[in-house]
Amino acid sequence: MRVTRGGVLKVPAVTAMAAAVVLGPGLSAVAEPAPRGIAPEADVSHHGRVSLQEERIGVQLRTGNRGPSPLAEATVRLRFSAPLATWQRLPQGCLRGGDRTVLCETGPLRVAGDARRTALGLRLVGRPAEVVVKVDTVWNGGASDRNRRNDTHEVLALSTGDAYVF
Repeated sequence: MRVTRGGVLKVPAVTAMAAAVVLGPGLSAVAEPAPRGIAPEADVSHHGRVSLQEERIGVQLRTGNRGPSPLAEATVRLRFSAPLATWQRLPQGCLRGGDRTVLCETGPLRVAGDARRTALGLRLVGRPAEVVVKVDTVWNGGASDRNRRNDTHEVLALSTGDAYVF
């Protein structure tokens, strides 16, 4: 290597080739955007708590992104083992996906940024003694996610009013 008068670093071709061999094909020591046609990678995660008391079920949800790519938004699906009451108000960004399903958009998810919070207070048909809640990512903007364990959960909530954490 040598530095020219203008401060430009000249790297011999052998050194550049050795760096490419050490890093492997298609890898770079500098973070670069994915080439066109290749899906970005993001690690969406959902964590929160569920509580059930009589016919009311509450879900507090935090959705985050561990990267390496930011996401414009994602959609989380919440499925309940008991049917939801027909008429009820859902938070902005959420809609019914059936008699036992609610879908909520997250908005933008920065890498390692603040988690997006979603709070649901729902009424169920009847007064079940227990409800299973399944939480998963149904859409993440086309990004690949190699760690699906932190965005797919199944929680059993008993009708005690206690919070069950996931």
